[in-house]
Amino acid sequence: MRVLYLLNISNPDRLSADSGWIFADLLAPALADAGAEVTVAAPAPAGDARCGFHRTKMPGTKYRARFSADIDELVALIRAEKPDVVVANQIEEAPAIRTALLEAGSGALLAGYCHYLPFSLTDGGQLQLDPSLNDARLGRPVLLAFAAGLAACDRVMVHSSTAASWVSAAAARMTVDLGDRLCVVPAPRDERLVRDPATVRHPSGTGGVIGVYNHRLYAHYGTEQFVDLARDLVASGTVRLRVMDLFGQRRAERKGLDDSPEKMRGQLAALPHVQVVSDRGDRVRYKNLLAGARFGIAPFRPGCPWSMSVIDCQGMGLPVISPRLGWLAEHVDSELCFTTTAEAVALAERLAKDDEFHAVHAKRAHSSTADFAPSLVAARYLEAVS
Repeated sequence: MRVLYLLNISNPDRLSADSGWIFADLLAPALADAGAEVTVAAPAPAGDARCGFHRTKMPGTKYRARFSADIDELVALIRAEKPDVVVANQIEEAPAIRTALLEAGSGALLAGYCHYLPFSLTDGGQLQLDPSLNDARLGRPVLLAFAAGLAACDRVMVHSSTAASWVSAAAARMTVDLGDRLCVVPAPRDERLVRDPATVRHPSGTGGVIGVYNHRLYAHYGTEQFVDLARDLVASGTVRLRVMDLFGQRRAERKGLDDSPEKMRGQLAALPHVQVVSDRGDRVRYKNLLAGARFGIAPFRPGCPWSMSVIDCQGMGLPVISPRLGWLAEHVDSELCFTTTAEAVALAERLAKDDEFHAVHAKRAHSSTADFAPSLVAARYLEAVS
């Protein structure tokens, strides 16, 4: 099977912070191991030496990535690669890709991966636009382009059951019949970030153990709520916090759309017992920063169909405390989910002080990622597009 993997990269300056690129870099070799011939078309190469690479232009903004597909380039690429399957990781581009397939005379299957949803659903079933894609009221056009992408695909892949439920509901509201085209295919874990918690000795008790927050610091990730929680978490002195600055210095174009990461970083750095650190784009340093923590903290992002950073923590054997929302409530152990700040503080302090409780949840966290090994995900991927 020849697979053409079309990848948008939103963070070319810091690929280690771009989950789409990391997933492709992990998945492409696993697909090759399973016998597929893979070519990645992206602004930066992903995979290994067995994977072909076609360099594409970098979109200046997240909106250009959704609305500026180059059909001429796509036609030429499809004719050159002669794929059996084309994977669109920017699903809003699927209508343009379908057009290119038609013009190229290709019968390739078009599979869209819903890497990022431009909406979420409340517990009451209300559809809410993602604020990160609603600058200048572009949220609804993006949502309609997403629906058009669903309609153009032969297969639609989503990360989780939560995402499948949301996508199905949104599609039905926009009169897109998904039929049996929807498949749940989780993202691969990074095997470099896997550690058996039974082999680890964590300090506990009086030293002030570390809780790690390793998520993007955008306001739409609920970072303001995390700032409020951070104040209460460190108040007793039992817990110290390590906050990951994943972006570093961002390009002016990205700051112009949303400068909240810089503002949130400043607020967190000003808090006592809160350490803001950078992995400098180094995966080994990132692993070591996680390894020194005792537990992780999930984001407060309402539209959360998946979280690479949560899986990173759990693969390392770090229990993750989480608000009850989105996919997080589906995946994180219910004993570690909270509704109020007081519940979150109590969970963090128990993980800090109670070694038996911590050991049980460290084992559960680690085990929860076993099905996300790249080889297993690749098999599900190929099954979905066969």
